[in-house]
Amino acid sequence: MPKRRDVNTVLVIGSGPIIIGQAAEFDYAGTQACRALKEEGVRVILVNSNPATIMTDKYMADRVYIEPLKADVIKEVIKKERPDSILPTLGGQTGLNLAMELAESGFLDEYNVKLLGTTAESIKKAEDREAFKKTMEEIGEPVIESAVANDVETALEFARRIGYPVVVRPAYTLGGTGGGIANNEEELARIAADGIRLSRVNQVLIEKSVAGWKEIEYEVIRDGKGNCITVCNMENIDPVGIHTGDSIVVAPSLTLRDKEYQMLRTAAIRIIDALKIEGGCNVQFALDPHSMKYYVIEVNPRVSRSSALASKATGYPIAKVATKIALGYTLDEIKNSVTGKTFACFEPALDYVVVKIPRWPFDKFVNADTTLGTKMKATGEVMAIGSNFEMALMKAVYSLELGFDSLELPRLSNFCDEEIAAMVEQKTHERLFVIAEAMRRGMDVRDIHRKTGIDPFFLYKLLNVVKMEEELKGMSLEQLDKQTLERCKHMGFSDRAIARFVKARQEDIREKREQYGITPVFKVVDTCAAEFEAVSPYYYSSYGCEDEVNPGKKRKVVIIGSGPIRIGQGIEFDYCSVHCIWALEKLGYEAVIINNNPETVSTDMRRQTLQGSLKTWALEYLPLKARQRL
Repeated sequence: MPKRRDVNTVLVIGSGPIIIGQAAEFDYAGTQACRALKEEGVRVILVNSNPATIMTDKYMADRVYIEPLKADVIKEVIKKERPDSILPTLGGQTGLNLAMELAESGFLDEYNVKLLGTTAESIKKAEDREAFKKTMEEIGEPVIESAVANDVETALEFARRIGYPVVVRPAYTLGGTGGGIANNEEELARIAADGIRLSRVNQVLIEKSVAGWKEIEYEVIRDGKGNCITVCNMENIDPVGIHTGDSIVVAPSLTLRDKEYQMLRTAAIRIIDALKIEGGCNVQFALDPHSMKYYVIEVNPRVSRSSALASKATGYPIAKVATKIALGYTLDEIKNSVTGKTFACFEPALDYVVVKIPRWPFDKFVNADTTLGTKMKATGEVMAIGSNFEMALMKAVYSLELGFDSLELPRLSNFCDEEIAAMVEQKTHERLFVIAEAMRRGMDVRDIHRKTGIDPFFLYKLLNVVKMEEELKGMSLEQLDKQTLERCKHMGFSDRAIARFVKARQEDIREKREQYGITPVFKVVDTCAAEFEAVSPYYYSSYGCEDEVNPGKKRKVVIIGSGPIRIGQGIEFDYCSVHCIWALEKLGYEAVIINNNPETVSTDMRRQTLQGSLKTWALEYLPLKARQRL
């Protein structure tokens, strides 16, 4: 299908200020949308209230309004600029809610403004809890026993019938805002009242808890002709009960049998097709670890937080493709900008492991409640890529910038074995390190699995790391042979951590490693597991593999990104990084960006560049020696 002729001026609504549950991922998505629209000759009008974002830069749109994101303000912009269309699915929940409010009030019809891509009816079917439940039942997809409530008493009556605990999920909110798990009537009354107040339509879903089941996500994309692919599937290491934004996530899923993977993939495609979503969509499932039974938890009919993660994990530009679909193109017409040969209908293939770890603000708010649940508390996240799970996990741990170089948390040494065993059951931001400490003290994997619900596969992988740490503690620098050092590097151990364990200097470890010929190589993220040559790739470091990078002879400048979003450091530095890249390329340099934040524009491979080429050594915690190779 050719580009729609009735789309000439598009209004894009941003996501506003960074808040818990809504960070740079929507700046990334909105920026991709603006660039994709401009590529097609469309006039772009942007409304956002966040001055720190690259989205509100004058290069991103034809008109930029830095104004409050309120319906009355958007109406005035529409009256002045007279756009013919509005793109509702790339500005997070804020943009989606505003677009729906304008559509439902009749204002968009009055001014002949159409919703691009996913329709208001499709959005309502996914976001409105009652409509979503009805749609899932119509297509035979299992949903958890639940009831829709517009008042507290209805919520309490349902809980009395099915028993506690129950989960509260408000309609039209982001990051679990207003939701939670209630274990009794007092908790339910409080959470339900809060959720009803915060919901745009004053509605919550009260559902039976399936805490402890596996939580699996599929990022799916569909065009106007009904063509559909799954871009990426992801597995939460933490089971259902902890918000996916507060969970450690791995891509692709590592514990699903092929039968389970295909069952959920088919379900995700059926769901996006039934909802008639045009663009990106995130589908979340709860899977019983002991059977093939599953439930559909929820669907985001828009580019979501997970979309940014999936885009960087696969190299597939979800927001760009979703925008092109909104303009009328089909998946088989949209070129893959990474390979330059394949099209957007080509499902990505991963020959590596990606791990995401959230970044919480508890290092600043030391007296805050650190218990994790269905309401997101993380401010940002880091992502790392490795040739195996252990390597990716350890690189992500280093990237948190909390001073960790291993799975050891020093303060846990102050607790006795019984206290550590009790702490394993607590759902806090330190659970990863508590589990490692429990293993260090001899707690059996089966006991940890029973207390946490975490799949034994991941626990045994953590045990591999702990055993390696303990082995190193019993060695000296002289005893550190080539085989042991190779094993350490394959597991993602840094030189600093190895040096600390064997009581040596970091320089000694590096020197010994180089003597043994153990040096990092760089691998390509190309969306297609090397089936096609990548023309716009980005890279990650690894050991014991083939080096896939030809640095070239052009002059280069490295830009070191700002890492995860946390209190005191938002996306303003990502804005600076992008402008730095543009300036360097204009001067004829090859810009190289190193960062570990999957939400940002700086780690976008297809960032609109002025001239020259750009290498994204993205999503990395790189050893000093690896950086020197650039």
